[in-house]
Amino acid sequence: MIKTHLFLALILVPGVALADSVETAARPNVVVILADDMGYGDCTANNRDSKISTPNIDRLANEGIRFTDAHSGGSSCIPSRYALMTGRFAARQSMALSNGPLIEKERMTVASLLRQHGYATAMVGKWHLGFDPFLQNKKAPADYSKLLRGGPVDHGFDAFFGMHASLDLPPYFYIRDRRPVTPPTDDVAASSSVGGPEEWNNIQGAFWREGKIAPGLKLDEVTPRFFDEAIKVIKKHKSGNEDKPLFLYLALPSPHTPWIPVEKFRGKSGAGMYGDFVLQVDSGIGRVLDSLKAAGIDQDTLVLFSSDNGPVWYDKDVEKFGHDAVGGLRGMKFASWEGGHRMPFLVRWPRRIAQGGVCEQTIVFSDLFATLAELIQSKEQSEGTAEDSVSFLPWLLETGKPTRERPPIIHSRSTIRDGDWKLILPKQRRKSKGEAVAELYNLRTDLAEQTNFILKHPEIAERLRQELLSFQDRKKQ
Repeated sequence: MIKTHLFLALILVPGVALADSVETAARPNVVVILADDMGYGDCTANNRDSKISTPNIDRLANEGIRFTDAHSGGSSCIPSRYALMTGRFAARQSMALSNGPLIEKERMTVASLLRQHGYATAMVGKWHLGFDPFLQNKKAPADYSKLLRGGPVDHGFDAFFGMHASLDLPPYFYIRDRRPVTPPTDDVAASSSVGGPEEWNNIQGAFWREGKIAPGLKLDEVTPRFFDEAIKVIKKHKSGNEDKPLFLYLALPSPHTPWIPVEKFRGKSGAGMYGDFVLQVDSGIGRVLDSLKAAGIDQDTLVLFSSDNGPVWYDKDVEKFGHDAVGGLRGMKFASWEGGHRMPFLVRWPRRIAQGGVCEQTIVFSDLFATLAELIQSKEQSEGTAEDSVSFLPWLLETGKPTRERPPIIHSRSTIRDGDWKLILPKQRRKSKGEAVAELYNLRTDLAEQTNFILKHPEIAERLRQELLSFQDRKKQ
């Protein structure tokens, strides 16, 4: 492993571990690539038996570090993105978009933190944290002549090109900064792959909902367009902002439904149209990596790749294709089990991170805030900022461990992880007679979550339950 000459004296700021001194020649560019609904076991770096070839994602693992116990901010799209941006557990507030933007106007985000420290900041892709006055699924038609506020450019990004949500949630249109590129004035019919040759259900395959769409917009062109836009950001930055480091957040809408890979990738994986779409994502990541090299900044760029939550992949799909999208874990998207939120998590920074590293340290999306804050030597966080963020920079640079252990992770209002133990409280009564049963698992010995220790270790379950209740009480204050 590479020896580094860094002195890290960790300071405890509320919820954030920061470095007193990080000797670094220059702040790196930072590129965060977030896939959508991609499983832990889809990439071959995590699952040798994957039916999907992912050479570019694997390249990040081979040339950087692979975290095996990394978790998104939840098991669905919205909470994960909230945790990633704010350094806070999504359980701290409602994730309902019906009330408008989820991030408060004055709240510091990863983007605003980096912009305050001289970074040029840009986002491309899926926001899914709300806009105002546009509200998702609002019955009254939106007024697209008004500025769309509360989005990326109101939370630290200098520029934004993307969409409000997933490609199965209308209306479908591109947004540039605060305005629609073209308002969604046309109509598109719903689509489904039910009854097709690959036997998908009603929320798999080429699935999208009917609704408004911008004239000329084709859903299968969105993922390629986002990769093109990200590459444009890199090229433009290189030509005009050499005095500033770059923070680029590329939030892909894929391989979330609709699974609509372009012709080049159709039939090329061993996991049907879903696997083909993952192939397309991997290819696009390769294009981004190549663009960093062409711009001459790849050595000084920290690239982080992950996914927002688990896949929509059932047992029947595993049996049909012989492909386990969660790599032996239990559950999938929306589940409290590991398959819902344990994610591929790869970080490459050629100038500083040793190649081929594997780290078992437990980390979570909210930790990105403190990690980047420590990296740029920021000490400006106030109380109430990024309360749930703990830096994992020491594991990236192999400079030792922080001065405190990983606090419990609140995966949701009903799920908590502390060390090897994980408690899942029942969300509601069973339809059949009797109460729903709480679940307690030891992830060190039972990663597949097959043995419920709730009866054998009630004292551990009660301790975790009290931790969860204590968190809920604190967030109300």
